[in-house]
Order: sequence, then C-alpha cells, then structure tokens
Amino acid sequence: MSNTINIEIGGRTLSIEIGKVGKQADGSALVRYGDTIMLVTATCKKEVSGEKNFLPLIVDYRENTYAAGKIPGGFFKREGKPSEREILVARMIDRPIRPLFPEGYIQDTQVVALLLSADLENEPDTLGIIGASAALYFSEIPFTTPLGAVKVGLVDGQFIINPRASQLENSALNMVVAGNEDGICMIEAGANEVEEEKVLEGLLLAEAEVKKIVQAQKDLFSQLNIQKLPVQPKTPDPEKVRQVEESIRAELLAAIQIKQKKASEKASEEILNRLLAAIPKENTEEISQTKEIFYNLQKKLVRELVINEGKRADGRAFDELRPISIEVGLLPRTHGSALFTRGETQSLATVTLGTFEDVQRLDGLGEEAEKRFMLHYNFPPFCVGEVSFMRAPGRREIGHGALAEKGILPAIPDEETFPYTIRIVSDILESNGSSSMATVCGGVLALMDAGVPLKMVVAGIATGLVKEGERYAILTDIAGLEDHYGDMDFKVTGSEKGITAIQLDLKIPYLPPQILREALTQSRQARLQVLEKMKAVLPEPRPELSPYAPRIIILFINPEKVADVIGPAGKMIKKIVAQTNAKIDIEETGKVTIAASDMESAEKAKQMIREITVEVELGKTYTGKVVRLEEYGAFVEILPNIVGLLHISEVAPYRVRNIKDEISLGQTLTVKVIDIDEDNNRIRLSKKALEETGPRPPASSERRSHGSFHDRRPHSSGHSRSRGNRNRF
Repeated sequence: MSNTINIEIGGRTLSIEIGKVGKQADGSALVRYGDTIMLVTATCKKEVSGEKNFLPLIVDYRENTYAAGKIPGGFFKREGKPSEREILVARMIDRPIRPLFPEGYIQDTQVVALLLSADLENEPDTLGIIGASAALYFSEIPFTTPLGAVKVGLVDGQFIINPRASQLENSALNMVVAGNEDGICMIEAGANEVEEEKVLEGLLLAEAEVKKIVQAQKDLFSQLNIQKLPVQPKTPDPEKVRQVEESIRAELLAAIQIKQKKASEKASEEILNRLLAAIPKENTEEISQTKEIFYNLQKKLVRELVINEGKRADGRAFDELRPISIEVGLLPRTHGSALFTRGETQSLATVTLGTFEDVQRLDGLGEEAEKRFMLHYNFPPFCVGEVSFMRAPGRREIGHGALAEKGILPAIPDEETFPYTIRIVSDILESNGSSSMATVCGGVLALMDAGVPLKMVVAGIATGLVKEGERYAILTDIAGLEDHYGDMDFKVTGSEKGITAIQLDLKIPYLPPQILREALTQSRQARLQVLEKMKAVLPEPRPELSPYAPRIIILFINPEKVADVIGPAGKMIKKIVAQTNAKIDIEETGKVTIAASDMESAEKAKQMIREITVEVELGKTYTGKVVRLEEYGAFVEILPNIVGLLHISEVAPYRVRNIKDEISLGQTLTVKVIDIDEDNNRIRLSKKALEETGPRPPASSERRSHGSFHDRRPHSSGHSRSRGNRNRF
C-alpha cells in the first residue's frame, strides 16, 4: 500500500508517493513536480563486510532520455556511462544526506535516482534530494533526519521559489538549498554578482519552504510503524584511550603545529608507527583500534586548539590568508597561463582559445546546445605525495571543475564581444586545502594573460568552521587538516561587487543563520584581499592576444546571399577556403564567422566574401569593366557577377551615334547607378551623370567595430547556445 504527500511549493504541487514502485528496495519514493517525475530508491546490505571506520555510501543519478521523448545520440542507442551532469546531480544528492547518518552506521548503502519524466521546465535536481530523503526516511535504514530542498531564482529583483527553466534564463541567481527542520545543510549556487545580503535573504526564504517539505514527511512518518535498524557504534576501550593520549598528546600536538604539510604528516606518522610497533601484527583488532584512537585524538587536538586556545594549527589568525604568490605568462606557447600559489596549494592554469569548431556539443534531455566556455580540473596523485594510476577524471575532479567554471562564467564576455571558444585547464601541482578556489584565481589570471576582455575579475576563498556546542570559530582559507577535521567547507567566489558561486557542505546537521551571515561576511573580506593581490600582478587583461591564438572575424551578409557564398555544390566556399586556409561558418541568418591562423588570411577570406555579397546601391559610383558591346549600349561588370547597362544615351553629355566610337570591349569605366529594377533584375548606369556633376570617389560598404574581431554584430549568446542552421567549412 502506497502513501502520498502533497505540498504546495512555488505555486505548484510537489507529490511524494512512498512504496508504489521499487518495492524490493528498502525504501522508494516517486517524486513529482509538474510533469517531471523521479524515482529514488535506498538499499543497504544487512551484514557488514570487513572492518570500516567510514560510511560506504553510493549515490547514483541517471537521466533516461526517454524521459524527454528522445533517443540517445551516437552509435550506441542506449544510455552509457554517467554524463558530467549526472555526476554533478549525484554529488548534490550525496552531500546533504551523508552527514545525517548516525555515527557507527557502516553498512554498504546505495541511493539510486532515476529520472522517468522530464517536462524541461521543472528541473529535477531538488527532486533527487527530496526523493533520497523520503526513500531513506521511510525505510528501515537508520536515517532519521528528513530533508527538503528548493531552488531559488532572482528575476528583476524578486525571488522565485523553484523557478521554471525559462525563468532561470533571466535570473541573476540559480541556487539550490537543502535543509532539515533545524536549518540549512547544503547550498549550491551560481550568481551574477549578487550581494551577500541579497543571497542571505534568499537563503532564509528557501529555509521556510524547506521546512514545509520536512514537516510533511514527519507527519506521514508518525502515522506509519517503521522500525529502524539498530546502530551500535564501537567505542574504544576508555583505558586504552587514556594510555595513548597520555603517552603521545604533547608530541602529537607539536607535530600538528608544524607549518609545513609534509613535515607535519611525517612527524605524525612516526608517532603512529611507534604506537603500532608495540602491537603484535596478528592483533589486527588492537591495531585497528589504536589507529582509530590516534586519529580521534588528532581531530580532538586540532579542534581544541581552535576552540579553547584561539589558535590554528599553522599559527594563523582565524581571518588570515596564507601567503599568496602569483606568476603569469610563464608558458610561452600557451595562449594564456598563470601559476597561483596560496600556502601549499598550487594551481597551474592555462587558457586555450579556439574557433567555432572547438565548441562542446551537448546532447542532453533538452534542446541540443553548444558550450563555448569550459574549465577542466585535474588532481594528479603527486600533488598530495601519493602514488596511483592516472585515469579518467573522477567525481571529485568533475565536481571541483564545475564549481570553478560556475564561479568564472559570469566574467566571460559574450560571443558578440569575443567570438572565441575558451578552455581553461587547472592542473593542481600541490594541494593542502581549497584547490578549487585556487583554480578560480589561477583561471581568471590566465584569462587576463590571454587577453580575454573579462566583464569582471573573480576570486574564490574557502571558509571553515569548528563548532562545539554554542562555541564556534569561523576559519578563513582552510588548510587540509581544518577541512578534514572541521565542520564546514564553505566555498564562495565573486568579484568586488558580489557573489558568482557558492558551495556549502557540512559535517554537522545544520548551520544557524548567524554563523551563515558571519561566514559570508568573512569570506567577502578575504576575497577582496585576494582580488587586490591578483590585480597588483595583472591589473587588467592584456590588450593583445597571443600570437599563437587564432584570429576571428565576424561579418553579416544579406541572408539571401548565403547561397551565393556557398555556390553550387559548395564550389564557391571551397574555393575561398582553399585560397585562404580559413575556417568559415555560415548561418542562415547571414552571420559569417571566419577563423584563421593569422589576420592576413582572415582578411583575405572576408574580402572574397564581401566581393560576392556586396549589393549595388542607387546613386553610388563604381568602377567596372566593359564585358559586352551592343548598338544600344555597353554592359559593364561593376561588381563580381553583377553587370549593368550603360545605354548609349548615358555615355556622354552629347549625342553618341556609335557606341564603339566612345567605348571599347574590355575598357575600364567609372559609372554611376541611376536606376535599379529589382523586378526584372536590371541595373541602369550612366557615365554622363558623372561628367555633369564631377567625379565621386568609390563608395565603401565596410564598417568595423571593436578592434580586429568583428565588422558588425547583432545580439547573441554567451556561454552556451542552441544549435542553429549553419554551414561549416
């Protein structure tokens, strides 16, 4: 028997149906909002396999293309490995539920979210969080803190709860907020320089809606007789804990406070190895217990330093940044590069500028689109002193790269301003906390080094938290130990004006509004310091592109002339490409994009297209060649493939009896257009009119704007766009 929850959220009904499908799973929820429907299931192994001191939680999210009435693209007509979007949504579901499992629960657990129907207006990411909460809560799995989630938009200064996809196109804020009955526990946001106070206002509005969803789940749960699996956390022997703490406390505290990461880790490892050396190798349970006691003590000491002594492990003040060093232009053959180092975290960011052929083609549930700005984040094992295989990017790399891309995106110029495909690659060469925020800083500096005319300069900072009861400390620019043993990872990117991206993850159940406000304020202060250091090295984008970057020109022709440029079977355009080595993209709207390795080739291709598409104007003067003579006049080719009639009566201000007395075949003449008969496709010319009024210089139809990139531009897209009808050569 199924049970259903119906709640009004954002002017539409949110429906959660429990136990209708997927009954073999421990818990299942069918979540519907509009015509978007998602099935979320939760299953756990009843036996514990092996000794663990962590929660083995797996979260998978899959978008079935049938949900939007599509068949998968590509050769294999079925869904393959998870896309980046599916990985990002899976991470978004994972982050708020993971900290809410009880301590000591170590059974293998899996949450699977399947998108069954997509109306392409109500986005499914928040439904995944709600569905995961319901599937876990209404099962025997010991998950007892239900969650809610909503999306917040900001259109024309007004907040919208769960905005439709069409509304998000004009929204300055796209923020997912998850929380429980006590407060907010996860934030994922992209924004266009929204001020901190405005973001906080949106968070408080979202929190009220989230609590409605939570309360509805609790109301139904109280009516059902659901028995949760018992959890019996293992507690180390108190006497053993006391002995270990007495023997190593002072030494371990000193090791923790060594400022260099590798030296600190080595000193701590030596202490642990000395403890383990005194235990026979066959006593595996005692070895495991000793390790647990050691790491618990390490966590306790890091937190006590902060809360009780007002110190950080590396000696910094709570609001103090680590030392920052910046170098730009260090790689001579890249289009832009920067080495950004903050403490012991280092990002080598490079920028590559490409043409229209280099855009990323997206084949998602909605309309096919193209993405012209990409950021890829790499985390090689050597950056943390480890040894492992380097394979395809994992979920962590995809997630960190997506956050950094989201943070920089508002600064990327529109295509009409800068018609390039842009790729940033961030290779983390050293890591001790906050490498994604180093990627934002390094990526922006590399863009400026490449000469990309950014809308704003963006920086990022990660803020942490240590909270014990009512006592807490907010930590600016957290290092590895503070991230690992702290309660919060609060990443914020933005400009001097406002926020461009947020990612909040907690290890505690929720964050009180006061701490959230203080964290945003402290984060802004740190971000302004970082921006100041970045601008001291490179105040603004370089005025010129790298000599190794392609040159791009955009011009607009009469749409009716597109066929003339292409020619029969592409003969004309192939000729232009062959003679100039340029790449040419022609849209049916008349927009022509020319890309070449040098400006000379691009200009040559542009000129050839202009010659084909230029149109005759009434009253203009042209110089052409006589291609035919008749008794009644001469035919003059005034433009390529455009011929007009110079009637014998228009040759001179006096009467001409024989055209051949005045004009010869092949002669070059300057004539004026005196009539255009569009219905009959006839052009009348006059030489006499020029002799009567005096010579006039040839007319030029060329116009230029903004440097060497364009001729004229209409309004067009920025980051991604729908694919239009076009021809590429």
